[in-house]
Amino acid sequence: MVASEVKSLAVQTAKATEDISKLIGAVQTSTGSAVDAIGRISSRMQEIDSCTSAVSAAVHEQSAATAEISQNVASAADGAKLVVSVLGNVTGAASETRQSAESVLSASQAVEAAAAELRHEVEGFLARVAA
Repeated sequence: MVASEVKSLAVQTAKATEDISKLIGAVQTSTGSAVDAIGRISSRMQEIDSCTSAVSAAVHEQSAATAEISQNVASAADGAKLVVSVLGNVTGAASETRQSAESVLSASQAVEAAAAELRHEVEGFLARVAA
């Protein structure tokens, strides 16, 4: 009986060794798959890092462009203020010119009336002298 038990234990040991061998193979295969997956993850992370760097550079450029646009808008606003000021001066000058033109018109109308009056008096004087 001892021999059959030893034989049974030897068979069980061989089966257990075979099972362990299969498990070790499965672990090695899983480890290889995990290493491959880690390699793919590492590659993807490098791609993401590259994209992140590109986005960061684009954001930096956009920030610089926005600052330049802001400066240009401020300059345009200053220019518009200057134009408004100059237009105010032109409006004032035009108003003064209109007032001067009205004064000249009034004076020329007075001179015309005086000339008509003088002509009338000269004609009357000449008529009296001729008579």
